[in-house]
Amino acid sequence: MSLPPHPGVFAAVERHCADSEPTPLLRLYDGSERAGVPLTLVRARQLLYDRSAHSEAHASLWHQIAERIHSDAVGPDWPEAVVWLGLPGLRRTAYKITWRFHAERDDVEAELITCYLEALAGLAADDPDPGGTALRSACSRVYDVWRHARFERAVDDVERAGRAPVEAEAADYWQADYDPVPCHPGLSATVRITVPAHRVEGVRLGALARTWGVDDTATSVGFSGRGRQVATVSLRRVRRSG
Repeated sequence: MSLPPHPGVFAAVERHCADSEPTPLLRLYDGSERAGVPLTLVRARQLLYDRSAHSEAHASLWHQIAERIHSDAVGPDWPEAVVWLGLPGLRRTAYKITWRFHAERDDVEAELITCYLEALAGLAADDPDPGGTALRSACSRVYDVWRHARFERAVDDVERAGRAPVEAEAADYWQADYDPVPCHPGLSATVRITVPAHRVEGVRLGALARTWGVDDTATSVGFSGRGRQVATVSLRRVRRSG
């Protein structure tokens, strides 16, 4: 028994466009007719994802679809029809992002549609593979959104946490949370730092400690071994002699 479709944005578009025939119709230019062969919306979508169809026919159809975004001379059903035509190329990515990053399916689908429409609107008139360009752009951009969101997700909820901002590159930032031991002289804390996986091996925690002005009290620096993005610095303040 197959599961019912996810009742999200994609499903709503599928329902609304089930019997839609927006005007003007798309046309297939295969050389049989100078003005092109008019296509129903269903047949157009079949051809768009038919690998055996001629690449020039594919390109012509996608450019016509992109024109429907800019043109004021099209029927009111075309904006949603443009989305409907792109769903087969977006659906797999929506599933992968939802499953891999535990993201909300509706949020992923809405973001995919937004990026897909933006990519279509920005297509070059001479792009030989407009469909591939638009779909790859949309899927890559949305995948990156959730991939970076995962790195920024909090890993601990520390009571009375303090935060020490550190200067970094414009695209990155460091954050440390620590909780001093109540009724205990000095500072005793474990600082947890989250960084992107591809930068873990290049991180110099000692330099970070110097930036915070605590390099003389850092007693150990090391990788925790509990995850790909987490390292720890254990700090304690000691009383100086003299």
